[in-house]
Amino acid sequence: MRHAAASVSLEPSQLADSVAAAVRGGGRLAALVATARRDGATELRALVASAGDLTSFETTLGPGADRYPGLTPLVPAAAWYEREIHDLFGIEPIGHPRLDPLVLPLRPDVRRPRPGNPDKPPRLEPDLASLPRHVSGEGVFTIPYGPVRSGVFESVEYLVETPGEDIPHLRTRVYHKHRGIERRFGELEVDDAVLLAERVEGTVSVAHATAFCQALETLGNVEPPRRAQLVRVVYAELERVAVHLDSIIRHTEGAGQAVAYARMTLHKEHILRLRARLCGHRFARGVVVPGGVSGPLHLSPTDALAAVGAIDRAIADDTRALMDTPSFLDRLRGTGILPASAVAEHGALGPVGRGSGLVEDVRVRRPYGAYRFLGFEPAEGFIEGDALARQSVRIEEIRHAFHLVRQALDELAESETGPWRHEIPAPDGTAWSSVEAPQGELLYLVEADAGQLTRVKPRCASFHNLALFERAFRGDILTDFVFIEASFGVSIAGVSG
Repeated sequence: MRHAAASVSLEPSQLADSVAAAVRGGGRLAALVATARRDGATELRALVASAGDLTSFETTLGPGADRYPGLTPLVPAAAWYEREIHDLFGIEPIGHPRLDPLVLPLRPDVRRPRPGNPDKPPRLEPDLASLPRHVSGEGVFTIPYGPVRSGVFESVEYLVETPGEDIPHLRTRVYHKHRGIERRFGELEVDDAVLLAERVEGTVSVAHATAFCQALETLGNVEPPRRAQLVRVVYAELERVAVHLDSIIRHTEGAGQAVAYARMTLHKEHILRLRARLCGHRFARGVVVPGGVSGPLHLSPTDALAAVGAIDRAIADDTRALMDTPSFLDRLRGTGILPASAVAEHGALGPVGRGSGLVEDVRVRRPYGAYRFLGFEPAEGFIEGDALARQSVRIEEIRHAFHLVRQALDELAESETGPWRHEIPAPDGTAWSSVEAPQGELLYLVEADAGQLTRVKPRCASFHNLALFERAFRGDILTDFVFIEASFGVSIAGVSG
């Protein structure tokens, strides 16, 4: 069930060229992570995914080193990763074109958090200085859109540089949501860390708990019971449906489709209530634990199948009607186009990638848990690259998610009695884990020493994908903003950390 990442040790001067060569050879940059060591050194890991395999290119910067040859000039997908590392560690990637603050703007003279090192600064002093403008000309001005906006959205600020309607340049500032998640993980015992993982992205609790627990299971060489793996699939796919419905709900609200908005909101509520009936929690928290799950479904598989079938049919009817509504489709068609070349170069994940023809799904590329033995075909890829294509992917994924839930429930109905979890030994070592969250590939790097967590780094698909957001506004105007943002379906909590 586990796909260990092969490690390649390099000198700092070799890192950028080696990663670039791997990407040119058909791989994609999946993550770039820094870890502070007790002796003052900093370890860099660049994770490259290729043909179902993961390779970790690793190097160490000596104590006091504050620069390294940047990856971004050779691998543009590294841009946000290197900005994040600069914010948290104060290390400059040489050659980076734009080191604007991203997740934590700090003055140059203050100590950085440096996750991985138990020593931490007593206080962080944010640098809230204005960023320089990129567009000039008659009538050009900057709209600071956010961090507080109408509706129930997360805290994020978009700096829109515009002459009035067109959006020639857009910047994203996500630090308002920063919570110091990576530092907090290193202060917790394993059982409490699972609770934190569930709250990194509140609406994606199951995916995060699964990814974190899989890393612990890799370290302990433990395989969860088969029926526990089936239960994980049930909750993970119901989570996928709820998150995809949320994106559709925001589209219908922006388009003024009052009936569709009410119907889709009702369907999402039914999913949340079903999860509460299955485990006692609307977001299925407390279900996934190291070594398996906390227990069986509260409903019999037969009753759960009946409830799932009713919701599936209702959603299918209403999405069919919605996608036959010209006034709705006109708002999404041709809006927020992401060229296939940009998506391929960046290695976009989930519906954002699949909407532009890049079919990448961990459940297929690196199958884990029960996905190894359930019949599954990924959602069809679309090539249009617009908001409509990304919504169409989500509708297809909702249909496939219900199919997977029914398969898992059918097998659970026939499963024999036995444990729901296996005990795992105190974790020790380093492991990567990946799952397919609703937004795309979710990665966890977990390091432990004799049972104590020393470094936990979640890399959310939202972080990877949001770097492409500004590239979706070529030819679009301010009134298209809501549709483009909803079509990305990102979680700002997953971006800011």
